[in-house]
Amino acid sequence: MKKIEIIETIDKIGKKIEIFGWVNSIRKHGKIIFIDLRDRSGILQCVIDSNSKYFDIAENLKPEYVVRIKGIIKKRDEKLINPNIETGNIELSIEELEILNEAETLPIPIDKDGYEINEELRLRYRYVDLKRKRLQKNLIKRNEAILFIRNWLNKRGFIEIETPILSKSTPEGARDYLVPSRIYKGKFYALPQSPQQYKQLLMVSGFEKYFQIARCFRDEDPRGDRQPEFTQLDIEMSFIEKDDILNLIEELMIDLVKNIFPEKIIESIPFPRLKYEDVIKEYNSDKPDLRKNKNNLAFCFIIDFPMFEWKENENRWDAVHHPFTHPKTKDGKKDFETLIKYLKEKPEELLSEQYDLVLNGFEIGGGSLRIYNPELLISVFETMGNKREKVIKNFNHLLTAFKYGVPPHGGIAIGLDRLLAVLLNEESIREVIAFPKTGEGRDPMMNIPSEVEKEQLDELGIKIKDECRGNN
Repeated sequence: MKKIEIIETIDKIGKKIEIFGWVNSIRKHGKIIFIDLRDRSGILQCVIDSNSKYFDIAENLKPEYVVRIKGIIKKRDEKLINPNIETGNIELSIEELEILNEAETLPIPIDKDGYEINEELRLRYRYVDLKRKRLQKNLIKRNEAILFIRNWLNKRGFIEIETPILSKSTPEGARDYLVPSRIYKGKFYALPQSPQQYKQLLMVSGFEKYFQIARCFRDEDPRGDRQPEFTQLDIEMSFIEKDDILNLIEELMIDLVKNIFPEKIIESIPFPRLKYEDVIKEYNSDKPDLRKNKNNLAFCFIIDFPMFEWKENENRWDAVHHPFTHPKTKDGKKDFETLIKYLKEKPEELLSEQYDLVLNGFEIGGGSLRIYNPELLISVFETMGNKREKVIKNFNHLLTAFKYGVPPHGGIAIGLDRLLAVLLNEESIREVIAFPKTGEGRDPMMNIPSEVEKEQLDELGIKIKDECRGNN
């Protein structure tokens, strides 16, 4: 007999079936017991009476026991129909019942949305927390959205290419997570903050249309709704202008909402394209919330960002987006000689070919047209206070690649965690991630970060300073 999911029992009236799942609840009424069985697809009421040889087993069931049940699907009496569940007009008459595994009392309840429970406790028992209907719905919707995005881009000629997780530490933004090498002691890999350099190298290779559902890592200071690791939709294209990318992303977002979140309403199509200077003046933010109704979706693009911002504590210029972003003058000039002059004499007057995608007051994506002239890229890094020799050493792979036919190119990265949180009406991205860290970057379930054995450190040639031991 083929095992079926609970949702499939709806059209099995009169048939003998076998199902597996968790005991959601038990109701005992003397000589008859009602068992609500749960699997990922739904809940089914199962009934057994005292005439069954399995009645004693049913009497000893407790919530979350894992069981196998065989029986006949029957139509419920009209007065007993439960309109609150999809299988509410049927029930299963139990003929066989087997306990596959017992379960202790759950450390946290799962019958409600869970917002009322201390988050530290929820994350400590995340495998239990994930049993609740709201989180299962969130992760199922996440899967549907990512599958839709993959298929949508594939139909438009994009190729998904995985890029390395063990990469090189380079000065391009946030602090890197470092991974020591056992074989090459004293040397390190770095986890990628994004696939930025790899996707630009793929443009040199001639793929022209790349995407990836990419895992990214940034060792940033703790913040409430930030994660050390996150997922982004990463896109890069060759031979394009800014409008090509904005039009692509606009079309993708519209189709994603229409197909996966049809209950949502996008307030303005096409998405407004607003200049950074204007939104700062009007909203005092580069992430304006343009909604007229709080339940709607208000997308907009922010363009014409400054190329640089002054870091007072470091006494230097830093890139607003990242150093690979192509600069331009306020009147739109992008020729090499003009840009070099501005970089040396008045970098504060340069704008950039950066663009952000904002949704309901959150930045959910950002990208740019890239620099593809090696000398211009070096000059940008020099403007940011880097020595030419160091830039050439750190980015030799990219600079060398640019000698072998690099096309004009650009791209964007969409933060899938934040996008899905907004679309699913969640305040925190942790509600749409299966196993998130706390806002402080800890995992109470695995108890990490954690110490490792001295033997492991010895293999890596690493010694922990005494003053660092035992620090929280």
